[in-house]
Amino acid sequence: MAKYICTVCGYEYDPEVGDADNDIAPGTAFEDIADDWSCPVCGATKEEFELVEE
Repeated sequence: MAKYICTVCGYEYDPEVGDADNDIAPGTAFEDIADDWSCPVCGATKEEFELVEE
């Protein structure tokens, strides 16, 4: 699964880890996260994340 990075603060969403603080289970693809989810570090919107090219 693809990782996404916050263009505001640099937080990287890793689908293998999820986001426990916001009830996003490990294994949840970025595309499957609700549109109103925001960066757990800086509060940026989901739209401000970019795909990490590997």
